[in-house]
Amino acid sequence: MKPEITVSAADLERLEALLAMPPNRGRRDLDGLRDELERANVVDGAVPDGIIALDRRARFREETSGREYELTLAWPHDANAADGRVSIFSPAGSALLGLAIGQQIDWQTPEGHAIRLTVLAVTPAG
Repeated sequence: MKPEITVSAADLERLEALLAMPPNRGRRDLDGLRDELERANVVDGAVPDGIIALDRRARFREETSGREYELTLAWPHDANAADGRVSIFSPAGSALLGLAIGQQIDWQTPEGHAIRLTVLAVTPAG
């Protein structure tokens, strides 16, 4: 079962507009993001502190190895792997969207490994 997620109405509106654009409309690789948005708890105004949202930095732990990572969830045009800015259009970005501190998600890596991630901290990017 997937954990509950929270998204702001403004981010939802902007993401739905991006997904509806002709270059993105038929992209099957964005179906995971579409599914996440459909099940999201939508809030007016800003997403509460402690929840991963666009332009927020998240620290999380891979439970099997204990390794910790930090990523900033970014709009597609702002993504930059070298700076740790992961696109919301990536599988990792769409999986992290809306998760709160303490929540866990099971994730399939690009190499096909199943891992469990726990959100440890969420801060504004910058």
